[in-house]
Amino acid sequence: MGRTLMAIGALLLVVGGAITLFERISPGLGRLPGDIIIRRGNFTFYFPIATSILASIVLSLLFWLWQRWGR
Repeated sequence: MGRTLMAIGALLLVVGGAITLFERISPGLGRLPGDIIIRRGNFTFYFPIATSILASIVLSLLFWLWQRWGR
């Protein structure tokens, strides 16, 4: 259980660092044309549907490659 928690923590650290790096490299990431942003007065609703789909495709491809190389 301890090793699993440490692996999850390390993964979160790597993902957080990658997100920070990608924001500096490509500031448009997270503001794709399919993302929904509603601004009304002092209220902002942001739903990154296109960014979520793109991230899902990339992660699915990475996990597929990882599983394929693991055999």
